[in-house]
Amino acid sequence: MIPNVVWSVLNLVPIFIYCYNKVDHSPLYIFMILSVIPAFFPNSFYDRIQAGRTTRIYKRLGVGFVNKLAQNGTIINHLVRKKFPNYKMIVYQRSSINKLLQQTYMFEKFHFIMFVFFILITIYALVENHFWWAIIISATNLLYNIYPNLLQQYVRLKLMLHKNRKAN
Repeated sequence: MIPNVVWSVLNLVPIFIYCYNKVDHSPLYIFMILSVIPAFFPNSFYDRIQAGRTTRIYKRLGVGFVNKLAQNGTIINHLVRKKFPNYKMIVYQRSSINKLLQQTYMFEKFHFIMFVFFILITIYALVENHFWWAIIISATNLLYNIYPNLLQQYVRLKLMLHKNRKAN
């Protein structure tokens, strides 16, 4: 939980400051409404926009490193296991895997909503000739939304591979 709060604060503060100080209310409300639309997309949409069908591309893009820093990532799991040696993030049972698969879609939808919002604000910043803000917001979009979405896709692929191995 703490890593998520830290990452959220670091990446949401710049866009909050920009929106509060530079963005007119009307476009801001329109951007918020448009950004929520992907919440209603079916999971199959998120399957279609996956970066790859194997984990190879995700590893090349550095998603494995991001996984180390994530809320349920390698570092956090290691620290939890020091205190609770029998702790397992994933119980390899069909119901547990299905629950985690649904969780990846939920997280990906959240970050996709945020991705759309960040893109719209970046476009606004460019139109308003606020180039440094556009760069800052683009960088935070990469860190806060694009990589987390890639991580969800990566985790989903790994879970599906495990699930398919167990089924055979």
